[in-house]
Amino acid sequence: MKYTPELITTLEPDDIFVFGSNLAGHHCGGAARTAMSRFGAQWGCGEGLQGQSYAIPTMQGGVETIKPYVDRFIEVARECDQNTFYVTRIGCGIAGFTDEEIAPLFDEAYDLYNVRLPESFARIIEARRAARQ
Repeated sequence: MKYTPELITTLEPDDIFVFGSNLAGHHCGGAARTAMSRFGAQWGCGEGLQGQSYAIPTMQGGVETIKPYVDRFIEVARECDQNTFYVTRIGCGIAGFTDEEIAPLFDEAYDLYNVRLPESFARIIEARRAARQ
C-alpha cells in the first residue's frame, strides 16, 4: 500500500489533498491552512471538494460526528476514481483526536486504489482487521 507523505507541498493535476476542517470553513491552521494556501480550499467552505483539496469537518463534536463526513468522502473517492486522494491525519492535530480514534473511520477507504492514508491509519486498520480474523 502507498501512504500519504508526512509533508505535501505539491500535487499532480489529478491529486486531491484531504484535510480536517471546521464546519465554518475557517482554514487558519494545520493542514487546513496548507489546503487554503496551496491547494485551493475556500474560506467559508467547511466540507467537500475545493480546488485540489477536500475538507472533512472534525471540530464539531466527538468521533461519531465525523463519521458521516468521512462516509461522504469515501463515496466521492469512489465516484472520482480518476483522482488520487491523499488523506492527512485529519482530526489528530488541532481537533485533538488520536490516530486510534480516527483511523477506523477510514476502514472502507483502505481498500480503494485511489486513496492514500497516513501510514499510522493504515497500520491501525490492518491490526483491527487481523484481530477480527
